[in-house]
Amino acid sequence: MISYIEGKVHRFDRSSSTVVINAGGVGYQVVLPRFVMSALSARPVNVGDDLALEVYYHVTDRQPKPLLVGFQRGHERAFFEQLIQVEGLGPVRAAAAMIFSVSTIAQAIEAEDARVLQRMPGIGTRAAQKMIATLKGKVVETAMLRDEGYDAPAQPAVGAGTGRDEAIEVLVNLGYRQSEAERDVDEALTEDPGLAEKPEELIREIFRAQAVTNQA
Repeated sequence: MISYIEGKVHRFDRSSSTVVINAGGVGYQVVLPRFVMSALSARPVNVGDDLALEVYYHVTDRQPKPLLVGFQRGHERAFFEQLIQVEGLGPVRAAAAMIFSVSTIAQAIEAEDARVLQRMPGIGTRAAQKMIATLKGKVVETAMLRDEGYDAPAQPAVGAGTGRDEAIEVLVNLGYRQSEAERDVDEALTEDPGLAEKPEELIREIFRAQAVTNQA
């Protein structure tokens, strides 16, 4: 199985969103999700340049021709592997749909914002609902990344703030009003002050509490 490729760019085709990398004298054709292609185009990457990609390798009995999907970072590939667990959303469809960075997609899932998800090519109402139902609560850490720059190193949403501040900023980025975010975070911390040191778990607890309230 191929999980990483490093070599020189032999061909860079924006129209088909693919790149061919010459690694050890072998040309590997790699499909690039749109957000990855946008990042590489902005650098820009040209024929003859060195390029390294994290790769998702896919082959099945029904599709014996290997499919390589490329990413700049390991967490992007990891999110892709979560995304294709959604029923009906295979690697080809998922790669074509990913016009947004992984943090943007994860934030929409955690915020249950189907409108953002439906802006992705090939994702309709039903597919968006399946993405939310399958992945909500499982992509919190990805949602907390700030990777809109694509080619800049991914960083936590707040680098030096407290867990409370970090959780509030994440909720605001997910569409909460500042006052609502502060209220929900403070209520969760009242129940369990130890969550102040664990912002990811703090966010999960807030989402869990809201789910219970909505079901009541």
